[in-house]
Amino acid sequence: MAIISNAVTIADAGSFSVGLGDLVHIKTLTASSSANLTFVDGASSVILDDTYPIYKFEFIDLHAATDNKDLLVKFRDGSTAYDATCTTTMWSSRTKESDDDAAIGYEASQDEAQSTGGVKLSVGLGTGNDESTSGELLLFNPSSTTFVTHFISIFPVIHHAEYSYNWYKGGYANVTAAIDAVQFVMSSGNIDTGTIKLYGIKDS
Repeated sequence: MAIISNAVTIADAGSFSVGLGDLVHIKTLTASSSANLTFVDGASSVILDDTYPIYKFEFIDLHAATDNKDLLVKFRDGSTAYDATCTTTMWSSRTKESDDDAAIGYEASQDEAQSTGGVKLSVGLGTGNDESTSGELLLFNPSSTTFVTHFISIFPVIHHAEYSYNWYKGGYANVTAAIDAVQFVMSSGNIDTGTIKLYGIKDS
């Protein structure tokens, strides 16, 4: 009897983990006091269509220019506006630097319900040099015109109030038009510094 095994490591098992051979780098954008960082299908070598079933954005040391602001993502669904309607849910884990306040739980105030104003990915960014955020966002089948477009994200952040947070968000763009562009902004003010990388994940 032949036994065939496809071993799965702990690293592979995570929802955000993919084999390096399955990742195809598409575009890197770097902020320099930028109002936004925007990825538009077909512009500046960006691919965001049916070439890949899943797209992955990686965020490296994003720093806010203004204290206590949120990092948002906005989706474009074929028009010129980044206002695709989104519904989401969010939860977090946190601990204070002084180690006197820790919690984990659902963050009802950070949800969006049929919102066109953007989705909060990382909340409460500060301007101190030890206050920044990194993270990942997965976008599933954005070119579909049959089903809504789902996404999921995780963002550790050093909060303006001296907390270490992990923000976890899941949701969907509640449109059946293709999502053809993705924009990242702060809730107000600029993205001071940081890098966002876009990858396609090959279909297995």
